[in-house]
Amino acid sequence: MTPERRRDLVKQHARTLGFDTAGIADLTPTPHGAELKAWLADGMAGTMRYMHRQAAHRLRPSTIAPGATRAVVVTKNYYNADPPGRSDAGQVAKYARGRDYHDALRDPLRQLASYIVSLGEDATFARGFVDAGPVPERELAQRAGLGWIGKNTMLIDPHRGSFSFLASVLTNLDLALDPPFEADRCGSCRRCLDACPTAAFPRERVLDSRLCISYLTIELSGDVDRGLEALMGSWIFGCDICQDVCPWNTKFATATADPALQLDSSLALLDLEELSHIDDHEFDRRYGWTPLERARPQGMRRNARIALANTRREAQCPTSPTR
Repeated sequence: MTPERRRDLVKQHARTLGFDTAGIADLTPTPHGAELKAWLADGMAGTMRYMHRQAAHRLRPSTIAPGATRAVVVTKNYYNADPPGRSDAGQVAKYARGRDYHDALRDPLRQLASYIVSLGEDATFARGFVDAGPVPERELAQRAGLGWIGKNTMLIDPHRGSFSFLASVLTNLDLALDPPFEADRCGSCRRCLDACPTAAFPRERVLDSRLCISYLTIELSGDVDRGLEALMGSWIFGCDICQDVCPWNTKFATATADPALQLDSSLALLDLEELSHIDDHEFDRRYGWTPLERARPQGMRRNARIALANTRREAQCPTSPTR
């Protein structure tokens, strides 16, 4: 069997398993190593110390799974439309409105890895990763021809937009490579950059995590800087602003119908007063099966209190910057 035939079979099987797109990339060192080092040196990773620990692997992805030479990168659309907003509710990013995507993608990715192994010799291996570990999935997806990196640092699929989960399988199976996606289709558009209420993009394709609402509501423990609190609006877990305004999403994003994600529209907006006082046990009972668990109960209570203050301020002074 030729490498081209194996590539085609693997991509076909990935789609059979429910993934929307699939592509094959090599694991050569990243050409953006200097940018990653500068980003870390400037402190833009904030408190995410794991980014420093993982840097060596991100720079040389072939070291993540020793012996691997290929990455099979897959995407899964999770887009779902926003319900009408409520003044008493906090907003949850689209990807977190249902079953934790790590769990939802684990089984199909394991099946894909098993299929890859079945196409090789006895020494063939395949190891799956779902937004975990040091895999530079967006760069590998671009190498695999699945899209380009937008000015907001998200992978943009020209047919679906950017509301997609990324996952990958690293393997030593000889698979023909897909051509990389080399075009930059953002052009002169900067809607994502201008829409960010906290100005988290110091320049195109550079995100200062310390200013990002997603980082502030999920990764940061402890207090949020008072100057940033007023800019967080009603977001209590993640943020979709830079994706919502992207023309590639407004034109091409379509709702996913995959039951494996178990999306629940009631999770899009959560009662702020109730959430600000929820106890740990009740939080785990309601949300422990969703990505909201990552922020932990104390983090979500903090986020709800910030959003409450912002919505009350907005009600008193509609021109205040609390979007």
